[in-house]
Amino acid sequence: MRINQQDLPTEVVEVANTLENKGFEAYIVGGCTRDLFLGKIPKDWDFTTNATPEEIQDLFPDHYANNDFGTIGIKTESDDPSLKVIEVTPYRSESGYSDARRPDSVTFGVSLEEDLKRRDFTVNAMAYRVTTGELVDLFDGQLDLSEKRLKTVGDANERFAEDALRMMRAVRLAAELDFVIEGETMLAITRHNQQLSLISIERTAAEFIRIINSPTPMQGVVFLEKLGLLDQFIPEFKPTIGCEQGGIHAFDVYEHLLRTLQAAADKDFPLSLRLAALFHDIAKPPTRRTGGKNKKYTFFGHEVVGARMTKVIMERMKLPRELTDEVVNLVRWHMFFSDPDQITLSAVRRTISRIGEEHIEDLLNLRVCDRIGTGRPKEQPFRFRKYKAMVDEALRDPISVKMLKIDGEKIMDITGEKPGRKLGYILHALLEEALEDASRNTEEYMQQRALELNHLPEEELKTLAEAGKVRQAAEEAAAIKDIAREHKVG
Repeated sequence: MRINQQDLPTEVVEVANTLENKGFEAYIVGGCTRDLFLGKIPKDWDFTTNATPEEIQDLFPDHYANNDFGTIGIKTESDDPSLKVIEVTPYRSESGYSDARRPDSVTFGVSLEEDLKRRDFTVNAMAYRVTTGELVDLFDGQLDLSEKRLKTVGDANERFAEDALRMMRAVRLAAELDFVIEGETMLAITRHNQQLSLISIERTAAEFIRIINSPTPMQGVVFLEKLGLLDQFIPEFKPTIGCEQGGIHAFDVYEHLLRTLQAAADKDFPLSLRLAALFHDIAKPPTRRTGGKNKKYTFFGHEVVGARMTKVIMERMKLPRELTDEVVNLVRWHMFFSDPDQITLSAVRRTISRIGEEHIEDLLNLRVCDRIGTGRPKEQPFRFRKYKAMVDEALRDPISVKMLKIDGEKIMDITGEKPGRKLGYILHALLEEALEDASRNTEEYMQQRALELNHLPEEELKTLAEAGKVRQAAEEAAAIKDIAREHKVG
């Protein structure tokens, strides 16, 4: 393993030369050095130096102070996002970690050796001097890289006691790099896993999301569970382990979820679909009942309860609302393409209306991953082609009031109605009819029906307009009636 200096970006070389020309040492360090040895393009660039924060700022006028630990962000004119800011941090030592996350005190001006000793893993504790090609590898980081092994610098118990988030980072790096975690490091994580509760949920969630977005998220979640970390922030997974499904499923619920997630990663699907794959059957344990027609178990309403559980989990992790809503909807409707009896054009139109035209492809893709996760690696080609054809046909039909052959202004013209709730009720009542039968979406029918609806009492009109919502709410209430309170997902 070696770094080709000629491949280093000009901006990185310039920062190194600026420091070295003034008599300071300058080493690239951490993840960027690790990635260079792995033949990867670093996502960001970090230097460490014996210059003080003030001396760094004097050398680079276009900068900003990045945190309380002496890091200075050097602004460049690069068009490459990874090079727009290059961070330079003085050598430092740290002491006291009363919150299991950040040092109570930081000392600048120590040696490079002291600086490297405070780092998390050996593969992140190598320093490379850009101007000379010198590599400082005090903890056999290169050896661990070649062995694809994650190992802490020094005593693992001390490293995790200093910063409990390092436990999540170990799993995330293992998933991103397809590395194993060294035995003593794993043992230390199991000893300290409860310390994760001291870390803000936002930081834990950020590492979790990176695990899910990695090439091997199944491996990552397995590590989280085996090391006792998953239970600290998503305890809802525990009941899925060993929960037998029967039927077409070769695996228990837990392994099925992991395999569905990995299928989504293998196809390079986006984060929302990966999360939906991981959560789609999470409510099977609380909804499982014995018996059923030709089945050992039934899981009636698991998609409804699962959507609620997913919302609780994602809100607990304080994930973005838009992402949460998208994943919750995918979980709620993931059964739609699994039941051929539901597949009518009107049902497809209603599903598109509920989940959004931009997400219907994700729902189909979730079905593909779900099938793979059962242990049957191929989706049934004919049925899937049929579903795709029906979706394409339904997308030409009305799925929102914007697609009706009438609008609010026209309704006001022909009825004399003024803007208000009643006008909205008329539009949504017309949409309900068009969702049921797309052939009704003609100018003649819509105008005649709008006149008829305008003569109805407002309460009756409201009932027609909200018929779909009321029907859905009733179905969901029935599905969760006897389990929502018990499992705290209501």
